[in-house]
Amino acid sequence: MRIGRRSMIPEIKIKTITVSETRTWNTYGVDKEAQIIFEEDVAAEMRDGIRLMTNVFRPADEGKYPAILSLAPYGKHSYPPDKQFERIPNVGPLPFSEYTGWEMPDPVYWVPNGYVVVGADCRATNECEGEHFAHFDPQMSRDFHDLVEWIAAQPWCDGNVGSNGVSYLAASQWLGASENPPHLKAAIPWEGFNDFYREHVTHGGMPDTNFYREIWGRRMNSETGFIAKGATAEDAVGEQKNRPLMDEFWRSKHPDLTRINTAILAVASWATAGLHTRGSIEGFKQAGSENKWLYGHGRKEWETYYAREGLEIQKRFLDCFLKGQENGWRETPRVRIEVRDHFYDGRDRYFDDFPVPETDYRPLYLNAADGSLNDGIVDTQSQIRYAALKSESEADSTTWEYTFSEAVDLIGHMKLKLWVSAEGSDDMDLHLAVKKFDKHGNEVYFPDFQHVEQGLAASGWLRVSHRELDEKKSTPWQPWLKHERFLRLAPEEIVPCEVEILASATGFRAGDKLQLIVQGYDILSVYNRFKHEETVNQGHHVIHTGGEFDSHLLIPAVAV
Repeated sequence: MRIGRRSMIPEIKIKTITVSETRTWNTYGVDKEAQIIFEEDVAAEMRDGIRLMTNVFRPADEGKYPAILSLAPYGKHSYPPDKQFERIPNVGPLPFSEYTGWEMPDPVYWVPNGYVVVGADCRATNECEGEHFAHFDPQMSRDFHDLVEWIAAQPWCDGNVGSNGVSYLAASQWLGASENPPHLKAAIPWEGFNDFYREHVTHGGMPDTNFYREIWGRRMNSETGFIAKGATAEDAVGEQKNRPLMDEFWRSKHPDLTRINTAILAVASWATAGLHTRGSIEGFKQAGSENKWLYGHGRKEWETYYAREGLEIQKRFLDCFLKGQENGWRETPRVRIEVRDHFYDGRDRYFDDFPVPETDYRPLYLNAADGSLNDGIVDTQSQIRYAALKSESEADSTTWEYTFSEAVDLIGHMKLKLWVSAEGSDDMDLHLAVKKFDKHGNEVYFPDFQHVEQGLAASGWLRVSHRELDEKKSTPWQPWLKHERFLRLAPEEIVPCEVEILASATGFRAGDKLQLIVQGYDILSVYNRFKHEETVNQGHHVIHTGGEFDSHLLIPAVAV
């Protein structure tokens, strides 16, 4: 017997579902009498003989159909995930059926529309075979490839396979698409990272001590039931603690996006900055596909995915590339960006590429003397000093403000260049936020990570010892950090550093104010969000501006 094989696997269970008997029978506008064949625990054999377990939902009518794959470790049996969603405040309406796996496509929508839906569990999770589970490693890439080819060979498939899903199910698509399975014709990675180290393990070199460790330490382990009996799991938290720098281990989890040649609909949300936003955009930018589109929105992750408009976008894309329909999708502008004016109030703008070619990158120079951001260079040197840790006895944060004299949309990457020094430490953790205030002085909130409704316009982070840039990958508007060595600060040493502020899209009108916050601790610290409690901060931080210290915020201005 091959290593990792089991003598017994679950038997296939088959049932027929009628749409009218589901709780979403009148939600999608599909035929309520349509029937769905549900095959539970169908084994798919990988190239090494290991069998992964899948659930297959297909039309009851005989024939061959295009298929949609989702791959995750959460358990294909995790439907309905209502109780999970109920734990998170302000999720929004989620009109999916009771047969929808966690962050998976809803078969009650897709099957009556002429698709087979396949939900697969990762190797060594749940009821699958395999000795060891590891997040986003080369084995997961190979398994995704083999699942696509297994699906294409099934009697109910016409050979056209796509992929679809949110978050982890999007990240697994970036991995699998980089393997270029011959029958993968289209992929919809809906908000998913692809650079595990830069987008999830750390933020600017600072380890995430809350969300990352909650998911991979306390939830994804042998005791919670996600890991298959007898299998082992990667110690994701231990690796985070023991590997603070980029190395071959972390590089092995970063697919070569340039190899992707299938059609891609990449979806990014400004509300998942710090987890999915960067990867979704980099996936679009770097994918080698001739046919690729980017949809950037400012709304909540799951609500937008399952909403009628989101489904229609997905369907038009897959109808084009899996069914060959000439439905006008190919003429769709490559980039659709929702520019947020207020909470759930915005405008869709269309462009040929991202970053937007028409962007006017404008530097706003910091003046520590008055906390202002200025269009012109600040001649006089000044500095501001603040407590590196949260304090009730002295200033522990800095704010910098700029008032717009005319309407402008800020779309894309921002960069903050700072000249800094540390008192009492050889390193610094910098937390950044961009906020919007209307002309009346009221803060304008936006959806933020984990469905927070008092969110920021944009976020950024940097551990200053990680400031070394990859000059080949960096651009004037997006610094790319190497994370390969520590550059400690000498006493009284003043150094320049560039901080990536994650991409966003926010509209400002005449009289509106942009506020930049720089401080040494988390700006939003709410339930299940990112936290960075293993800080290097001590003593005080000093920001230097003016004269030779050209500290500035670079904003991506696009004319309205």
